[in-house]
Amino acid sequence: MATTSTNNIARAIYQATKGKAGTSLMDATHDVVKFLDRKRLLGRSKEILASLERIVNKEESIAKVILSSANKISASGIKDIEKFVKDKYGSKSVIIEEKIDEKLIGGWRIEVNNEVIDLTTKYKLGKLQEYLTHS
Repeated sequence: MATTSTNNIARAIYQATKGKAGTSLMDATHDVVKFLDRKRLLGRSKEILASLERIVNKEESIAKVILSSANKISASGIKDIEKFVKDKYGSKSVIIEEKIDEKLIGGWRIEVNNEVIDLTTKYKLGKLQEYLTHS
């Protein structure tokens, strides 16, 4: 018996629910849950939902950002980051998940689409030290 990949299941769910709302979306969702139960795939639901989220974000041009900083970032700083991400990645919208990381001295660490943009003070000091010791 062939196994079905998590990405294929998520893609099928996306196609089955795309453009639906209200009762038709509820019916489609109910059918998906019945299918997953019948195929004994409910144990993989977290993986499937993560794949589905990636597919939806890609199809809908949504950039999911994990923003780490030492302190809470101001509203204007958040808007600047949203604009930067929209411009750099061509996204229509940006979802920012803020994380306060007490290990950071200052600056920001931005994670978008498996890419890390490290603008932290620690990273900059490390690069400066590397430059000074290897020059």
